[in-house]
Amino acid sequence: MAMLTAASSALAETRPPLALRDIPKASGPAKSLFNGEDLNDWRPWLGYADPALTYKRPAAAPLGLTPLSGEIFKVVVEDGRPAIYVNGKTWGSLVHTGDFRDYHLRLQYKWGPGRWPPRETQAPNNGLLYHSHGAPGVVWGTWSQAVEFEIMTGSIGMVVPVGEAISVVTSAVDDPSLIKPNLRFSPAGRPVTAKGGAADWNVEAYSDAEKPAGEWNTLDLYVVGDRAVHVVNGVPVMEVRDLRANGQPLTHGAIQLQSEGAETFFRDIVLEPITALPKVTVGAPR
Repeated sequence: MAMLTAASSALAETRPPLALRDIPKASGPAKSLFNGEDLNDWRPWLGYADPALTYKRPAAAPLGLTPLSGEIFKVVVEDGRPAIYVNGKTWGSLVHTGDFRDYHLRLQYKWGPGRWPPRETQAPNNGLLYHSHGAPGVVWGTWSQAVEFEIMTGSIGMVVPVGEAISVVTSAVDDPSLIKPNLRFSPAGRPVTAKGGAADWNVEAYSDAEKPAGEWNTLDLYVVGDRAVHVVNGVPVMEVRDLRANGQPLTHGAIQLQSEGAETFFRDIVLEPITALPKVTVGAPR
């Protein structure tokens, strides 16, 4: 996540706002990925019983498909409406059974109060993973290969290739206020490649557009072919292109939600087909 320093605040003040232009209209009917009643269209997978082992390549096997997943992922009523509840205590993934390409996905999320080891003192963390494919748990015993629209306080919209075979290209500038690789998305930046498991493993979002804790946030993900735009509460924060898996264009896949140490609620997960991406421009919305 972004390091909250005086340097970070100063840099944020110098960045001009970004805006969306030419937002595409749906080219077909919308599809709800959450029916508000059950998770029959989703497949859960749990990582290690002790999440602290996740990045240590342990000899122990992940939990995988287990009845315990019903405690980690379930349908609840939150603020008077159905939502997917993610406990966060055991790390894992919830993968939709559909395979999607060329779409606009919108969902809402908010944080619950729960924080669990080994991230109990760190920023709450989850993720919207797209173009997910391959076996469950192939990445750190916990997730499927994918491109991540990061959901972590201070870094909402950051791009993270999930899996050593995954890479993306974006435009970035150096930002010394960030953790390594010290890269932040900027339309005026230089081309950079982020690759799963490599030194350049992420590129931070352009700005922090998250609402205060306890409020619902709206994420918009626009994907056409091997390009995508990440939008947080109406604010564009990331553009990526040349999505690759093993060097081949990555143009479709499943939607995946994470469990990663923080209670999270998701609702209103709706996908509609599109044929073009919106444009990200410098300047406040008109």
